[in-house]
Amino acid sequence: MEFRNPSDLPQPIGYSHVVLPGPGEPIYVAGQTGHHLDGSLDDGIVAQFAAACRNVQAALAAADSRPDEVVSMQIFVTDVEAYKEALAEIGEKYRAVFGRHYPAMALFEVSSLFDPRALVELVVTAHRPARVDVD
Repeated sequence: MEFRNPSDLPQPIGYSHVVLPGPGEPIYVAGQTGHHLDGSLDDGIVAQFAAACRNVQAALAAADSRPDEVVSMQIFVTDVEAYKEALAEIGEKYRAVFGRHYPAMALFEVSSLFDPRALVELVVTAHRPARVDVD
């Protein structure tokens, strides 16, 4: 996997401009909110973001993939200002799951999500490298 950040674009902080995944298989993960198994949601955007990251990690594991194989992440929030105000804490929660792996990212403010209690939803695409069969 190769990350490119052209010098004629602004220096990215917490994301990459371009990801070249190389040979392998794409993995498309449906939007993940911060819902727990029982359908409950924690209060606040930071707690929901942390839970959504863990849900992405679980979905990737089901595809025999890992967070460091994510090539693109779309973050949907119902309040961009709340997201910005909590950016330091959100960054900590992100790194707890993804480390310092920064794929191509975009942040979108939406009026609501499917569950009106949800404050954040993550949509990711990952790329599992080609596996070499050893006979």
